[in-house]
Formats: sequence, structure tokens, C-alpha cells
Amino acid sequence: MSWTRCPLPFARITLKALIEKEAEKPPQSLGEHIRGRRRELGISQRHAAKDLGVNDWTVLNWEKGRTKPPIGAMPGILAWLGYDPFPQPKTLSERMLGVRRVMGWTIAQAASRLGVASAAWGAWERSGRVPWERYQQLLERFLSPILRARPGSVDHMGD
Repeated sequence: MSWTRCPLPFARITLKALIEKEAEKPPQSLGEHIRGRRRELGISQRHAAKDLGVNDWTVLNWEKGRTKPPIGAMPGILAWLGYDPFPQPKTLSERMLGVRRVMGWTIAQAASRLGVASAAWGAWERSGRVPWERYQQLLERFLSPILRARPGSVDHMGD
């Protein structure tokens, strides 16, 4: 509940009344998930920033949707949240990005671990297609164990 003021134009009085707040909707962005978890823990943005190893302003900007966390910060954020707020990846593109997010890898780092050029990984992730069967199998063997071990998903985002 919050207070509101209502001045009366014909009198020198102001009425105050409690107005009921709208029920909170489920978080739709990563920043909203961070804010929700922080409030659940009853901690300040400064304390959350310290836990996440970032600047106070960074947490504020994430929560307000002004900026998005870099991929390298994702493993720490997902561990701090205690769950993965992103939907279960279905397409090849989503699975490749999901692995990079869980591991905190850039395209170049993921490509290096797979043993392919970063341009190839990037093209595969953008298009959702791997043109050569040999690389399709290699990629599948690479992605599957990581995605199976991914933290619990609550599927609140992107639906």
C-alpha cells in the first residue's frame, strides 16, 4: 500500500488515503530477477554488488534495465540467484548461447574449447545451422553434458 494526496480545489485541505499496490508480476528480465533475489535476501544493492564482485552502480543499472550483465558475469549471477531464469534452450542457437551463458564464455572462448574458429562458432550460433555432419556431432557432444548440468530453470523470461 502507498499513500496518495488529493488536493481539493475548493478547500484548503488535502485528503490522504492508502492506495493498494498492484500485485507484483513475475520477473521478466534478468535485472528483475536480481532485484527480486536481493529483496528476498533483504540486502542492499551495495551488498549485492559486493556479493557479485561488481560496482554498486552496476547492480542498479542491471535492475533498472539500463545495461545487461556481460557474459563473463553470468556464472556468478546464476549461482547467486540459485537458479537459471532463462527458458530451457530448444534451438541450436539457444543451446549454444545457453552453454556460453552458464560457463561465462565469449564466442572466442567457446570456439577455442571446441577447437573451431570463433567465426565458425559465431556463424553457427547466429544461423542455428552447422553445415558439416562432423561438426554437428562434435558440437552435440560438447553442448549436451554442459546443458544437462545447468542450474534449475524457472522459465520466467522470454516466454
